[in-house]
Amino acid sequence: MTRNEEKNWQEDSWDGPDAWGSSEFEEVRQEKRPDSRTVFMALTVVMSLVVALGIGGLWYLRQLNPPDSNSGIAQVATNFTVNPNDSVAMVSQRLEDEGFIVNASVFRWYVSRRGGIDLQPGYYLLTPRSHIGNIMKSLNTSPSATFTKVTFPEGFTVSKIAVRIQEKIGRITEQDFLTTASNPDFVSAYGPNDLSRLDEADFRLEGLLFPDTYQVSGDESAASVIDRMLRLMERVGIQEGLDQAKAKVGRSPYEVLIIASLIEREAKLEVDRAKISRVIYNRLERGMPLQIDATLYYNADSSASFTDLKALDNPYNSYKFKGLPPTPIANPGRAAIRAALNPAPNPPLNDPICKGIKQAANCAYIFYVLSDAKGGHTFAATVEDHEKNVEAARAGGFLP
Repeated sequence: MTRNEEKNWQEDSWDGPDAWGSSEFEEVRQEKRPDSRTVFMALTVVMSLVVALGIGGLWYLRQLNPPDSNSGIAQVATNFTVNPNDSVAMVSQRLEDEGFIVNASVFRWYVSRRGGIDLQPGYYLLTPRSHIGNIMKSLNTSPSATFTKVTFPEGFTVSKIAVRIQEKIGRITEQDFLTTASNPDFVSAYGPNDLSRLDEADFRLEGLLFPDTYQVSGDESAASVIDRMLRLMERVGIQEGLDQAKAKVGRSPYEVLIIASLIEREAKLEVDRAKISRVIYNRLERGMPLQIDATLYYNADSSASFTDLKALDNPYNSYKFKGLPPTPIANPGRAAIRAALNPAPNPPLNDPICKGIKQAANCAYIFYVLSDAKGGHTFAATVEDHEKNVEAARAGGFLP
């Protein structure tokens, strides 16, 4: 190419490196795909985290709102006491111990993130195993705002319960309570199998209402109070093993409640309950009349003498008739129910009350008599020893 030609040369637009593009001169980059094992491991980790979070979330929800542990019997609102100087930590632990919640730590965590609780001493009506938020709300409500505290002591009869509730809750009268209590619609899991025996009872729910301190709301009816007392007896019965009565002592739950009512009315001291229970079972097994004074006084004329009551021809006269009375003679508390289900063993042959008895099988708690001012009793295995104990009780002024 001459210089003239070089000067006259014109570069075509399609020619040259700029027109060719870099792709024709550079190595094409290939996209790298992740290794399948790496993907699998990553997915496994993610899924594990999801499952863990799901399990943790389910666990937390079950702590907040646990399922009912007593299937078949509805949970009943129950009294819970907040004492002076109680802290949230103390209250939360008692809530767990008494079965209202399942985890005290979760309760404290929940409360701390929702403004806390302004604890005020008093009685609160809480439903076991309800949502923690509901329990927190109840504890944040002053107990005096909507409820009146009514205490029914152990050993109260239905008639005494009726009198007490009228004294404390004037709008629920004694007669209203008694009339409502006779309603056959009220049913207890521990009622008698033979309903005909209730024909002889003055009050068909005797022994089936649990004596305790209740918070009665301003708009609550006699029917509501009775239902709560019935359900609480069922709850306590489950806790004490009353539903296993046949296997434990060979008696139906209702018969055990009858025995518990006798123990409740006779025993004043804890140390005597299980022994009196054994006396009752021993006498029943031997076909002996129970001869329990408390049965004579059940719904009896308060002006009648002991001698007159022993002469009465009615099924509650345990001097005249063998076996158990047709119904309980009072509403027993937890300790009496426990004693009725767990009678004390008979004394060993080397026990002082077995003196003169040669075979251990023949030494048993058969008799007892009131023997001190505190309400304690002295027990005997023979008639001779019992008569001596009775003489000593009379001399001490404990018997008429």
